[in-house]
Amino acid sequence: MEKLTQQEQVRRQKMQDLIDMGIDPFGSRYDRTSNSGIIKSSYEDKTKEELDELQVTVKIAGRIMTKRRQGKAGFMNIQDREGQIQIYVRKDEIGDDQYEIFKKNDIGDIVGIEGTVMKTDHGQLSVRAKNYTHLSKSLRPLPEKFHGLTDVEERFRRRYVDLIMNPEAKHIALTRPKIIRAIQHYLDGQGLVEVETPVMQPILGGASARPFVTHHNTLNMDFYLRIATELPLKRLIVGGLEGVYEIGRLFRNEGMDAMHNPEFTTVEAYVAYSDLHGMMDLIEGLFDSVANEVLGTTDITYQGTQLSLKAPFKRIHMVDAIKEACGVDFWQDMSYEEAVKLAEEHDIEVEKIHNTVGHIINLFFEKYVEETIVQPTFVYGHPTSISPLAKKNKKDPRFADRYELFICGHEYANAFSELNDPIDQRERFEKQLELRELGDDEANEVDTDYVEALEYGLPPTGGVGLGIDRFVMLLTDQRTIREVLLFPHMKNLGDSNKKAQVKKPVESAPVKVDFSNVKIEPIFTDMVDFETFSKSDFRAVKVLACEAVEKSKKLLKFTLDDGQRKDRVILSGIHEYYEPEELVGKTAIAIVNLPPRKMMGINSEGMLISAVHEENGHEGLNLLMVDDNIPAGAKLY
Repeated sequence: MEKLTQQEQVRRQKMQDLIDMGIDPFGSRYDRTSNSGIIKSSYEDKTKEELDELQVTVKIAGRIMTKRRQGKAGFMNIQDREGQIQIYVRKDEIGDDQYEIFKKNDIGDIVGIEGTVMKTDHGQLSVRAKNYTHLSKSLRPLPEKFHGLTDVEERFRRRYVDLIMNPEAKHIALTRPKIIRAIQHYLDGQGLVEVETPVMQPILGGASARPFVTHHNTLNMDFYLRIATELPLKRLIVGGLEGVYEIGRLFRNEGMDAMHNPEFTTVEAYVAYSDLHGMMDLIEGLFDSVANEVLGTTDITYQGTQLSLKAPFKRIHMVDAIKEACGVDFWQDMSYEEAVKLAEEHDIEVEKIHNTVGHIINLFFEKYVEETIVQPTFVYGHPTSISPLAKKNKKDPRFADRYELFICGHEYANAFSELNDPIDQRERFEKQLELRELGDDEANEVDTDYVEALEYGLPPTGGVGLGIDRFVMLLTDQRTIREVLLFPHMKNLGDSNKKAQVKKPVESAPVKVDFSNVKIEPIFTDMVDFETFSKSDFRAVKVLACEAVEKSKKLLKFTLDDGQRKDRVILSGIHEYYEPEELVGKTAIAIVNLPPRKMMGINSEGMLISAVHEENGHEGLNLLMVDDNIPAGAKLY
C-alpha cells in the first residue's frame, strides 16, 4: 500500500471534509465566460474607478497557486492557460458556506470564480468573488521550487507538473502548434496539398536509419515504423498531385541526445517541375514566413548567438567548404586508396562501411566544416554515393543535386533534385544492399514497387525534409529536443512502471555465468618498469552527462567530474553496448593524463577503462564501473 506523507494525509482529510459538507471533491462541468488573458487585455488600462462603474461580471476557473487569508477576507492567485490573476474573497460577499470551502482549499486545488473585475488600492487587476465553486481537489502538494530542481530530468518525467510550475514550459507547449500552423499556412499558400501516408511500411526506405520493427498478426507480416515519408509522397507526385507535403511522426531506433529522440516530427514536401534550387527558395521562404508569423521578426537569438532567418541564405558546395576549412581539394580526381591515405593523415577514422571516396569526403565535412557553420547556410553537392535518392549533377556526376541546411553546427533540412531515372534508382538500391552486407544496418532496402512507380514516369521534382522539433528549438531558443517535446522518451525509473507482484518473490540462487565460450587476449610477455607504469594517472570519475556523438554510430561523449574539474570530456566508442542515459551518475575509471585527441571534431581528454573479451565470435565489452561511494578524483594505485 502506498505510504502517504503528512501533507498528503491532511489533503485526504480535507477531501473527506468536503464530502461531509455535500461537496463533490472532484466537481463537474463549469461554464466559463472569460480567462486571465482576456481580462488583462480588456481591462488592464482601466482605472479603479472606471472598473467600479463598469461592474463587469466574469466567470473564470483555474488552479490556486498562492493563497493568503486574514480573518474574514483573503486573496489568492489562480492560474489558467493564459496566466495568473488575483482573486479577492470576502466572507460577507460569498457567504459562510462558500467561505468555509475557501478556507479548506489548498494550493493546487482547482476552483471556479464568478465575480466582478476590479483593481485593488495598489492598482492590481483582480476579480472580486461573488460565487466560489470548488471544482477539483489536489491530493498531492505542488513542489515549491519545481523549476529549480537540480535533477532536470524530473521535469520531463512529470511534464504535467512542469507545465503547472514553469511558465517557459507552457510557452513552448503553446508555441509549437503555432509554428506547425504557420508551416501549413505557408505551404498551403505555395499551392501544396497536405496528405497522410502510412506509418507502418513493409520496406525500409527514404532515409538511412535503424528502424523499429512490429508484426501485423492478421497479415502475418513484419512492418517497419516509418523512418521517412519520402517514397510514398513521391508516388503521389507520379500520380499527378504535383505538390504535396506531410507533417508526421518518424521513428528511428537509435540513440537519444540533445538533438535526437527516437520518435520525432518532420515535414516533407515534394514539388513537381522543381529542383534543388527551387527547394532552397521554398525553405528560405518558409523560415522567413514562419518566423514573422510566430515571432514577428526574422532576427532571433539562439543560445546567445544572433541569427538572421531573412532570405537569402548563404550557399556553398561541400567540396569548396572542405577546401576552405582544411585545404584538402576533393575536386581533383583521386582513387579510394588516395582518399583513405588523406583521411589517415588528418586523423579521420575510416570504417568498413566507408567504401567510396564520397564517404570519405563526407567524413572530412563532418570533422572540419559542420560545427563551424553559424548563420543559415545551404551546403550542396553531396557525394552521389551517400545520396541514393538524389539526381547526379550533370556537370560532375560524382556529386548529387542535394543540399543540407545548417545553422549553428546542426542540420535542419535535407533536399534533393529527386532521382527520377528508374534504372539509375534500381542500381543505387542495389549498392545500398552491398552496404547492408558490410554491416550497415541503416542502408536502404530495394523497394521494387517504388522503382515500378518511377517506370510510369516521375516528372522532374524537388523534395525537402525539415525537422520540426529542431525548428521549434530554434524559434524558442531551447538547447535540447526534450524541452520541445511534451513527453520525451525516458528510461524507466526502478519499478515505477511495472505491474504489482501478486506472489511473494522467491530468493533466487546466485546466477552462474558460463565463461566456456569466452576468449581473452593473451597476457603481454613484455614487461613494463614500475617508473613508466606510475606515470599513468588512473582516477575515479563521476559521469555528469553522456550523449551520443552526432554522425557517429560508436562514440559517446562523457562529461566527467575528475575531482578537480567538472567539465572533463572523454569520448569512448562504446555506444554499441550502452545507451547514454544509463551511464549518467555512474562512477568509472579513467586515465586522465593522456594528451588530448580530436575525434569527430571534439577533443577527448583521456580514456575510460573497459574490459573486453570475445564470445562466440563477437566482441563483448563492459565499462569498468565501481562503487559510487568512491569520490571523484580518487587515485588508483
